[in-house]
Amino acid sequence: MPKGESLGEFEHLVLLAILRLRADAYGMRVRREIAERTSRDVSIGAVYATLDRLEAKGLLRAVMSDPTPERGGRARKSFHLTAAGVAAVNRSRQELNSMLDGLVFPLPGSSR
Repeated sequence: MPKGESLGEFEHLVLLAILRLRADAYGMRVRREIAERTSRDVSIGAVYATLDRLEAKGLLRAVMSDPTPERGGRARKSFHLTAAGVAAVNRSRQELNSMLDGLVFPLPGSSR
């Protein structure tokens, strides 16, 4: 695989959150999903910067919803993985599985 095609850890988490959230994958929900599942304090700025970067890479696309009364008439931007985004998540999972193959967990000497 050419250099630069691998997902970073946070990029991977963002893409997985979008897959989990499906049609409800907008910035704040992505942040909340990652925070709840990983117990990480995630800034909304980091989420939006990563969403922009992943969109520029062609791994996801943004879709604007119709304005809603509960948002004061504002539209909401939701995100969906492209075919390239799905392929990147699959490739990342294969790489991780290959690196984990043969290791026994918990690792000796760890506190977990």
